[in-house]
Amino acid sequence: MKKLLVAGITALITLGTAPVLADPHQNKDPHALASDGIQSLLKAMEMMLLAIPQYEAPYINENGDIIIRRKNPSPKSEQPSVPEGEKKEI
Repeated sequence: MKKLLVAGITALITLGTAPVLADPHQNKDPHALASDGIQSLLKAMEMMLLAIPQYEAPYINENGDIIIRRKNPSPKSEQPSVPEGEKKEI
């Protein structure tokens, strides 16, 4: 077991100190690299926010059920609208 652990640590040290031969960012300007990174981060955050479902305010229907509808429902799930007179805001 000790030999395996020593071999693993040796392999990690060897791989960690090996020079990188084909780094595509090696010749790029640091400002350009930072700009690309920020743009990628902003795009990822935008995609994350679009993936989070948005909901309307909850209300109680005539049966006492609490209904919370999505603001932007998917095209597959078409829900009937509730007349404004039947809504009770919580």
